[in-house]
Amino acid sequence: MDQYDVVALGELLIDFTENGKSLQGNMIMEANPGGAPCNVLSMLSRLGKKTAFIGKIGNDIFGSQLEKALHEVGIDTKGLKRDDTVNTTLAFVHTKKDGDREFSFYRNPGADMMLEKSDLEEDILKRCKIFHFGSLSMTHKLCREATEKAVSIAESNGAVISFDPNLRSVLWNDIEEARRQIKYGLRHCNILKISDNEIQWLTGESNYDRAVEKIQAKFNIPMILLSMGKSGSRVYMGELRVEQPAYIQKNTIETTGAGDTFCACILYFVLEYGWRNYQREELDRILVFANAAASIITTRKGALRVMPSKSEIENLIAQNDIKSYKY
Repeated sequence: MDQYDVVALGELLIDFTENGKSLQGNMIMEANPGGAPCNVLSMLSRLGKKTAFIGKIGNDIFGSQLEKALHEVGIDTKGLKRDDTVNTTLAFVHTKKDGDREFSFYRNPGADMMLEKSDLEEDILKRCKIFHFGSLSMTHKLCREATEKAVSIAESNGAVISFDPNLRSVLWNDIEEARRQIKYGLRHCNILKISDNEIQWLTGESNYDRAVEKIQAKFNIPMILLSMGKSGSRVYMGELRVEQPAYIQKNTIETTGAGDTFCACILYFVLEYGWRNYQREELDRILVFANAAASIITTRKGALRVMPSKSEIENLIAQNDIKSYKY
């Protein structure tokens, strides 16, 4: 049986994003397919990789919309389950004037929380090169147990484990429980993708180098990816710390999905070059590529269905005249 390049587990939901006002002056909200794990898979599928998703949606109109979207972008849905009693999770996204986002979730409960250990298609997990997950599937006992079982199966079958905390504090009953569960992810991952605000929250350090030192002292993660929004990104691997600036777009609409797009491009690099210690020049190239891809997605609404192609990413890099770039 064929291997999957990347399998992800977690939330698949509808992101309602602002799209102008009606004639009566009411906010118009657009129902975009979303959820961080599937955003990652969508970008990887766009780059030609074989992907599969494990998660749960409601047996409702939004669930049908989401399943159709996964098929459209080429994500295998064998691991996608339906719940007959709990509706698909909904998130409403408000973009503030400074570009930051506020989230309101309709998830008490939501179908993504109902994923059980018995729902797992174990053959998918046994045949993946990379397994990717986040912390939203760990907010409640049922889905947490399913997540931990999936991690265990993927680990025991030699998969590289990728983890993105993707902290949404409003979804946790206890923020210290969030800290404990995120530390579970840190203990089990080979690749950590973390944002600037998350690493400050987790470590109490505003200096990112010291924050990474704290994490490495406890968890010894081979590759740490730090996304810093408009300030660009960094990767820490072995003794190396590599940084590249962001591509600032004049026509940015919103930043939803930018971190997921960035993460997917890193995983693409790992698949292309094999899992190993990379040289500085290699890490420079992949950060350039990942930053460019992330910047493109900020100009589009609804990340999952509008991921950039490789040629679009390379054209943006060429337009910025980065002569040292060669992918």
